[in-house]
Amino acid sequence: MPVSLDHERALWDAGARVVAGIDEVGRGALAGPVTVGVCAVGPCDGWPEGLADSKRLSPRRREAMADALVGFGVARAVAHASPAEIDELGIIGALRLAGNRALTAIAAEGVTVDAVLLDGKHDWLTPPTASLFDDPATASAVTTPPVMMVIKGDDACASIAAGSVLAKVERDALMVAAHAEHPQFGWDGNKGYGAAAHLEAIRVHGPSDLHRRSWALPERDAL
Repeated sequence: MPVSLDHERALWDAGARVVAGIDEVGRGALAGPVTVGVCAVGPCDGWPEGLADSKRLSPRRREAMADALVGFGVARAVAHASPAEIDELGIIGALRLAGNRALTAIAAEGVTVDAVLLDGKHDWLTPPTASLFDDPATASAVTTPPVMMVIKGDDACASIAAGSVLAKVERDALMVAAHAEHPQFGWDGNKGYGAAAHLEAIRVHGPSDLHRRSWALPERDAL
């Protein structure tokens, strides 16, 4: 199914000037960060030819599309939460942290996002209701705009598909770079996900500092 701007246009017609499409990459990995991509778009009629969910594009086409997206929308950003932050906050808290970092980067460019289109059916971006026990130091630097969930939004919405491509290309590059220091885990191929060879390497070598230690990783084999 080709992407469109139908969901974005509905929000523009309702008064939003800038709509941000947001998607995440790396939620299910055993190692490496969780990464959030944001593409903020104002009223427009087109998008780069061939734009689609990052999972539907080959690595070469994803990289070419990431370059083409430089001219799409009014601002773009990618941000991460580290394995240590995932261990500390849990995956939902880490996703929210990365998402807010990306929105903060958009705001720093002078762009105000009026509404968000978020891929999926669970809103991990909007913070829970604050309580007296919350730590002010963990509060977001920006107010979360209203969020509209779009199931399979990376297949339907041009802005979400753009966010997915930007996030995937940047996270993949980080994992390929990390492979140079930890070649035993094969991250240049599996990107930190639970491939059989990756699981076996954890059993043999134990987890690295880039593994999510709070997750159910394989036990290291006894020497």
